[in-house]
Formats: sequence, structure tokens, C-alpha cells
Amino acid sequence: MVADSRKAASGAAYRRPFGCAVLSAAELLHGDSDRQRDEREFVLKVFTCSNESEWHQMHENIVKKSNTKYYPASSNYGILVALQLFYGDLDQVRRENPYIFTRGLALTRKLGFSEVIMPGDMRNEMFITLERGEFEKGGKSVQKNVEVTMYVLDVQGDILPDCICAGSGEPGVTKFRSFVLYHNNSPRWAEPIKLPLPIERFRGAHLRFEFRHCSTKDKGERKLFAFSFTPLMHEDGSTLTDTLHELLVYKCDESLDLSNPSIYLCLRSSKDHQNGAQTTPASLNGPVQLSARESFFISTILCSTKLTQNGVLLGLLKWKANSNQLVDILPQLRHMHGGEIVKFLQDILDTLFAILDESPEKYSTLVFQALVHIINLLRDAKFHNFRPVMDMYIQKHFAGALAYRELLRCLQWYLDRSVGAERQDSLQEALKALEYLFKFVVQSRRLFVQATGGRDEEDFRGSICAFFHSVQCCLAQESKGADTVAYTQAAFLGSFPAVYGELMRLLGPREVAGLVRDTLGSLPGLLHVAQVLRGAQLQCVGQTVQSQLFACPEARRVLLPVVLRYLHSHLQHQQELPLCASILGTLFSIIKRDSTALLPVSDELDLLAATLPEVLVCILVELLGRSHSSTNHRASHEATNIVGEYVSCLLSLLRQMADTHFQQLLESFGNREHLREFLQQIFRVFQYLLQPDIYPRDWMAMRTVTNNVIITTMQYLSSALHTHFVNDSFDFKVGQSYNCCCDLQTSYSYVLEVLQSLQSMLYGSCFYICSKHLL
Repeated sequence: MVADSRKAASGAAYRRPFGCAVLSAAELLHGDSDRQRDEREFVLKVFTCSNESEWHQMHENIVKKSNTKYYPASSNYGILVALQLFYGDLDQVRRENPYIFTRGLALTRKLGFSEVIMPGDMRNEMFITLERGEFEKGGKSVQKNVEVTMYVLDVQGDILPDCICAGSGEPGVTKFRSFVLYHNNSPRWAEPIKLPLPIERFRGAHLRFEFRHCSTKDKGERKLFAFSFTPLMHEDGSTLTDTLHELLVYKCDESLDLSNPSIYLCLRSSKDHQNGAQTTPASLNGPVQLSARESFFISTILCSTKLTQNGVLLGLLKWKANSNQLVDILPQLRHMHGGEIVKFLQDILDTLFAILDESPEKYSTLVFQALVHIINLLRDAKFHNFRPVMDMYIQKHFAGALAYRELLRCLQWYLDRSVGAERQDSLQEALKALEYLFKFVVQSRRLFVQATGGRDEEDFRGSICAFFHSVQCCLAQESKGADTVAYTQAAFLGSFPAVYGELMRLLGPREVAGLVRDTLGSLPGLLHVAQVLRGAQLQCVGQTVQSQLFACPEARRVLLPVVLRYLHSHLQHQQELPLCASILGTLFSIIKRDSTALLPVSDELDLLAATLPEVLVCILVELLGRSHSSTNHRASHEATNIVGEYVSCLLSLLRQMADTHFQQLLESFGNREHLREFLQQIFRVFQYLLQPDIYPRDWMAMRTVTNNVIITTMQYLSSALHTHFVNDSFDFKVGQSYNCCCDLQTSYSYVLEVLQSLQSMLYGSCFYICSKHLL
């Protein structure tokens, strides 16, 4: 141990600071994608520090380019490394590049957990970082050369062999020795060490840190002068927390034999942890003495899927030994850090359902609340990646065949208590978790059916019907002026569509559609609900239209009337027009798809034709008025953006309507005034669609389809026009239809000029039809 390498060294081997090299990965990660896949070589320049006491932050100084704190070790010193970037998870990389695993490759896992921990993933590692120490001179004229030696000892006090790892790919060692800083009583090491201990070795195990002064004499003696220790687990079974720990330093004679740990395990290990009766320096009269002026700091990080640092979680996982404390433990789960919950997600869920299975009467409500909290935790963007973990757990690991009974009972209990209640926070949280609650219900019922051959089927269906009856009573409450009710109803509507697919695993599509229809139909009219609920209603309808249930023709025939009721109501009151347009577009696409596939859609078309034409025309007239408004530019811009969607919906509807649909439409107007208003509005829309610049010049197909739809519609409207508004009952305003047809002729003249001769022959008949009806 010498300060100058030119001096003669002692015979003992010490770890001393020499050099540090840093490589930026930015070039490798953000370079050309083709070059990234090739192996590339980099030369790292080695630097040494100007002041040895700053060695712990040497790499940071190099990154920050603090040139005054380091200098090149030598102009000839460097490290050559070859790097290659691979894409995919480890299994994929191993499968696609088997040759790289034949080189004695060392696999290094992330310090901490990955974004997702899948069921079955096992990891149990603790990382110890030797941070710093504060030591006294101890009667010497110069400062010490301090070396730390770390051991891991089991519950019997025996040193565990080969359980310390200094780095990935390195073999395990029995003891770890820190590097030594020359004449430094306040050394800072920042050395990380990995303990890949088996789970069963953690309980009762402790770390011992022995501090020795390394002599500069030729003998190279290491003289023990103090030690520290810390258990890996607290008395309640939780491990050391991920933080900085200040360990107490005990002075001792260099001849002290530490092979018997009982001489110190009864003492305090740190300032914030007591594990024995002797707690003060005055009480230590044995071979060791607490040094009040000396201290030693370590930091720990636990990466384990089986060990926890949380006492509440530990008490829950060992619930059978703590059954008398479950009433206190289960509510505390809702206040636990989300990261700890998702890390032990499978174990927690197994425990909750085991408790529910054993004591449903006593703990069902508490278990239900804990389950709701966990499900809603996964709705947080931070933990959204754990939703597949929950799905896999339900499909492959969940075994609660009786859980569906208690889950449905708790849900219904909350719903029944909500009517008239001032606070509904718990119910709202439960309704937000409805999707996964029903996944558990359905999977539980399927497991029960497999185990019993389908017993209690009537009871199960009765429970489902009773639950939906409670839902309908909750939704039937008028929410206008009642924010609590509105938010509860909105919470249900937001989760409800996600339940359809789960119910279809147990019930037929038509039966599920009946439940959905009755549930959506139980809501009050649009004018009797709060504003916040109007959007939620329509969003629920939109998700229903996009659902797998609605894609089934027999279910769609059941659902379509209630869907159209909501759409008509919102369109009539001009509420949520962009969302209405989106839903209508999806609806017409589904009808057109099934029609093209030769599936029966006549019933759906009958409903569409009876409900939508008049209100779509009214909406388009209103939007056209807004789009030409010069006073409200924002409203004008919004209207212009959605006019095209409503035009597409109207054209799609008119194109699919048959003779009977037009006849029923015209007969639906109760009086002449009503009919006149409709004709004026639809002619105005047609005039808008026939403007030369309504479509780009090369959109000939779209222009032709539009004109065809208008001409076909005019054939049906002309009879009503002649019957009610010509001769003695001539109406000048309705005569605007003449201008409409003139515009149409002009448009077709333009089409005939552009189209090829074959197309002109085809569309020339349309020109003849138009002229005939004009005359």
C-alpha cells in the first residue's frame, strides 16, 4: 500500500483505484438502423482521477467533461470493445442468434424490475452498494487506509460460501473486499455488489462488514479495528427497504474472533433498527464498543418476486398465520404503493381468493374492495402494461370456482345501497372495475361448470338477472341536478360495453342483447339527465355498435331500436354531433358489409329508414348554416369538419332505401306543412351537393354516385311534389325543386363531357330521367 506507484510495493494484494473509461451508447442506439445490427468496435480511453477521494464519481466527471478532475492514464492505454444491438426479448434473440450464446455470454438483468412481470417470472436478488464511511484516526498521526470485507452469514452464524457476486459473469465468492483509498478516514466507495441468495436463505441471514487498516509496511498486514452488521430481514419478515442505511460501527480489538456472531447479534445494527435488548453505548461492556463518532453507510435495492419490504403485504401473504389481523390488513392494501402490488400481483390475487373461498361471510366485502382497488390500479397509465398479466392470471392461474357468487352478491349489494345515497364513491370505483370483475365472474362460473357438470345453472342466471335489475334501478334515477347519481351512472356506462364479450362466453347472443337493451333502455330521456351523462350515454352506444355483440345479426336486431333511439334523441337536440356521425358511419358500414355478404338486413334497413332520414336532413341544413356563418368562426370550422360525415351517412341511407321505405317516409308526415318543410330542406341539401366545387375535379366516381342517389330520390319525391304542391295548391317555395333539377342537369352535362363514351351511354339515361321528371 503506497501512495506512489514508483515506490516499492508491499507483498499483500489490495484493490486500488487505477483508471476509468466511459462509452456513450447514443451513437449505437440512435444511429443508422442498418448499421445498428452490425457488430461495431469502439476504443475507450482510460482516465485516472486527480484526487483519489473523488474516485466514486469518476465516471460522472468524465461524462460531464470536468477536465480538471481527471487526466489520461497514459497515451497508450485504452480498452477495445465490440458492441452489437439485438431486437426483441431474450427468447427471440436466443432463437434468432444462437451462435452468440456459445461464447460464454453473461446475461445482465435490469437493476430493478422490467415494465411487466409475467406470472411465473422468478427473480430473487438484493443489490448492496458500499457507499461511504466515517472513521477516526484511532491514535495514529496519519489517516487510515480502510478496506471493507463483506460476508453473508446464515441463521446459525455460518458464513455462506460463494453467494456474493461482484459483476455479471463473475463466479460467486465467499467474501468481498472493497478497494482501498490511501490515507482517507472518510472513504467513498460506491461499489455495487449482488447477492443472488435463494429465498429460503434470507430469513435469519445477516451481512457483516469488517473494517481493516491496510499497512504500508512490507508485511502488508490487515488489522481489524471495527465492524458493522445488518440483518437482511426485519423481525416481521420484511426485507431491508430500498434506501440509504446508516449502520452503527463497533470498535473491537484486532484479535477479536468474530466466528461466533452471538457476541454482536443482540446489539443494534443501525440507528433506525433495533433487534436486541442492548441499545446504548453504556450497556456495552464486552469485547466490542459502540463508536458514537463513526458510521458506515450502505444502500440496498431488492429485486424479488417473492420477498417484500412491506409489512402489510407480508401479513396478507401469510394470512393464515395472521387471520386475526385480516380485518386490519385488508383495508391497508388500498393504501399500499402500486409498484409493490403489481410486483406480487399473482400472489396477492391467490391470497385474496383463498380468503374469499375459506371465509366468504366474514371477509367478502373487504376482499371485494381490495380486488376493486387492484383492478383500478391497472387502469393507471403507469401500470397499464400489467393488464396482460391480469388476463393471463385469469385464464391460466385463477382457480376460484365459487368466487362468482360473492362477487355478484357484493356488486348487487353496492348497487342496491346506492339509490338515494349521498356518497357513492365505493360503488363508482366498483363500476369502473366492472370489466375485470366480470372476467373473474365468468371464469369462476366456467370453472364451477367444469367441476360440477353445470349444476346451479338456474341460480346463476337468476343472479345475473338480479344484478341487471339492480343496475336498471340505479340507471333509472334522474340525474339532472344530482352530480353523485350522474357520476355513478357514467362510471357504469363507461365499463358496460367491455362486459358484453364476457357474458357471451356463458349466455347466447340474443340473451345478452336483451340484457343490454333493457339496461340501456332504463336510462331517463336526454332532457332528464345531467350534461356529464349525455356524452357517456352516447359513448356507451358507440362502443356497443363497435362490439362483437353488435356484429352478430340476431343480437343486432334486438339492439338496433335502442341504439337508434339514442341517436335520434341526440341528433334532434343537436348534442354530441361528431360522435353521432362516427356511430352512424360505423352502423352503415356494418349494414353494407352484411348486405354485400348476402345476409338478411331488411329489418335493420326498415328501422333506419323509419328513424333517420328526416333528422339527418335537418342536421345537414343546420350544419350548412353554421359553416357559412361569419359571426362564429369556431362553430363554422367545427360544422365544416363534420358536414362530410353526415353527407356520407345520408347518401348511404338513401342509396339503400327501397320503394316501401320512401312511401312510408312520405306517409309519415302528418300534414302538408310538415311535408313542405322537409322537401325544402332536402332540396337545399341536394343543391349543396350539386355545386361544381363540392368534390375535387377528379372525384368522378363520387360525383356520379351522389347524382345517382339524388335522381333516384327525386323520382320518389316528385309524386308527393305533384300531389300536394302543383296546380291549385301550387307553392312557390317548393318550386325551388326546379332550380335543383336545373343544377342537376348542369352537373350531368359536365359528367358527360368528361366520361368516356361507354360511361356516357350508361349515365345518359340518368339525364333522360332527370329531364322527364322536370317536365
